[in-house]
Amino acid sequence: MSLFLEVVPVSEAIEAVRRIAPPTGCEDVPLEDALHRVLARDVCADIDIPGFDRSTVDGYAVAAAETTGAGEAIPAMLQCRGRVGMGSADAGSVSRGSCKYVPTGGALPEGADAVVMIEHAEQIGDDVLVHRPVAPGENVVFRGEDFRAGKVVLERGRVLSPRDIGVAAAVGADRVSVVTAPRIGIISTGNELVPVAGAPGPGEVRDANSYLAGAFVTERGCHPVYFGIVRDERAVLERAVSSALDRCDAVLVSGGSSKDERDNTAAVIADLGEVLVHGIALAPGKPTIIGTARGKPVIGLPGHPASAFVVLVAIVDHLLAAMRETSVSRRTIRARLTQNVPSTRGREDYIRVSVRDGEATPVFGKSGLLNTLVQSEGLVRIPASSEGFEVSEEVEVILW
Repeated sequence: MSLFLEVVPVSEAIEAVRRIAPPTGCEDVPLEDALHRVLARDVCADIDIPGFDRSTVDGYAVAAAETTGAGEAIPAMLQCRGRVGMGSADAGSVSRGSCKYVPTGGALPEGADAVVMIEHAEQIGDDVLVHRPVAPGENVVFRGEDFRAGKVVLERGRVLSPRDIGVAAAVGADRVSVVTAPRIGIISTGNELVPVAGAPGPGEVRDANSYLAGAFVTERGCHPVYFGIVRDERAVLERAVSSALDRCDAVLVSGGSSKDERDNTAAVIADLGEVLVHGIALAPGKPTIIGTARGKPVIGLPGHPASAFVVLVAIVDHLLAAMRETSVSRRTIRARLTQNVPSTRGREDYIRVSVRDGEATPVFGKSGLLNTLVQSEGLVRIPASSEGFEVSEEVEVILW
């Protein structure tokens, strides 16, 4: 097996990871455990929402026609027939020339079709002076106006936000069907690596990539499973990858992907399955490996954390989204570059930038430096068809 196969475009690499993404099934979970999970089935309203005509303001429930022509000089005068209690099963009724006080969220009495805001009325004894007319339906939400019974409220494939959780609760979905969260094995390779709690000696560095990759997959709604540091020995790495495949739905291996005879990741993937891609027209991240073993994806990431993170954003994000049966969701903003950013045509470049006051400033650094990760707010993608961007050009920034 050659150390490098043909370098492929980023679009082809993305297609490859989406094609090999295995389905992970679904499970029912309590609503309180469903935050950031992906719906596997639609959530429908079990009843009309709201289940009754209700006021959206504190005020007086009226027949709108009774307020026609009302003004400050000549208000409409209505007799107040009491108050509607919150949660009351019987809001009563209003007849011609009368009204009822109703709080926000209170039920609308029979015969009323609008609510006069309390700020636009004045109560004197049992009389209410209305200083502004209202139209039918004003300050009222009618039964079923929000959701009708049986209507789809949240669609399959939606990543549940706190807002969605609240809506699901309102329609009686105490349990929801969600895509099973993929388990992602995390392996770091390299004789130079030491645990985070250890003190690096000469030629050694702490294992940053395990935590970087683990936090990334957690943020994407997946469960990282850590398999620690593996030395640059093919047999040892093969055992670690095999163990990860036994327990996980996909495996990320950082290090061991670049052009060096000691690098074993591609060889191990080939032994256990098939290498599909070894080399992507991407900077940083060219030596990335995409393969399968036992029907599961195995991705070889660069060893430098900054490069590994770009590959996580540019490639692995698509794998995780496909496994969760959803699409990649990114926060982006538009900003103007503060300096020229050159690129090589035929290669997709990802440039780290800091963003302030609508301006994006490139954060350049030597290969392997970590400070660019904390000094930047996101990435600017330069397409393979471009030779770069010029100063003051507006670009899209993918926020971290």
